Amino acid sequence: MKKGVDVSYHNGEINWTALKAAGIEFAICRSSYGISNADESFQRNVAGAHEAGLICGAYHYSYALSPAAAAIEAEFCKTIIAKSGVLLELPVWFDMEDADNYKLRHNFDFSKKNITAICKKFLEKIKPLNSGVYASYSWLEKYIDWKKLGCPIWNAQWSKQDFLQGMMWQYTDNLVIGGKVFDGNILYN
Repeated sequence: MKKGVDVSYHNGEINWTALKAAGIEFAICRSSYGISNADESFQRNVAGAHEAGLICGAYHYSYALSPAAAAIEAEFCKTIIAKSGVLLELPVWFDMEDADNYKLRHNFDFSKKNITAICKKFLEKIKPLNSGVYASYSWLEKYIDWKKLGCPIWNAQWSKQDFLQGMMWQYTDNLVIGGKVFDGNILYN
């Protein structure tokens, strides 16, 4: 098992050397969100993590309301990663949740069928990049037919146990290193 963090511009300047010294071995860096928003710290975060000796993946936060919109998001995400010129050793993760209630405010169809179709379309269109789906345990159980997708799963379940045991587990949103708070993750071997 490897210990890691996931980061975005919300984390500000990151002391990657301190993370490495604390036993962190990988970082998942937000690349993009929606159909046209790049995370301004993506390239810097991946470069800093690599310089400190960490391996990296990326994540895209989705505002897609349909499979067609997910296809556009995937193409945009691929473009951001290609333009950045960074090497990713870990997958690009698709985050389909609704943390800011955008989907709820836009009369989104929260059916398992629709959400699974949206995930499937993103996974198809992000190829040839390796990819998987990130979601909380409750979303994976209630809204995403993750078994049908046949892709790596990153389960966010802030507890002492990971009920899914996919490829990765986000076990906390309160990992303090060097005075900064991170989401803590485990990458299974």
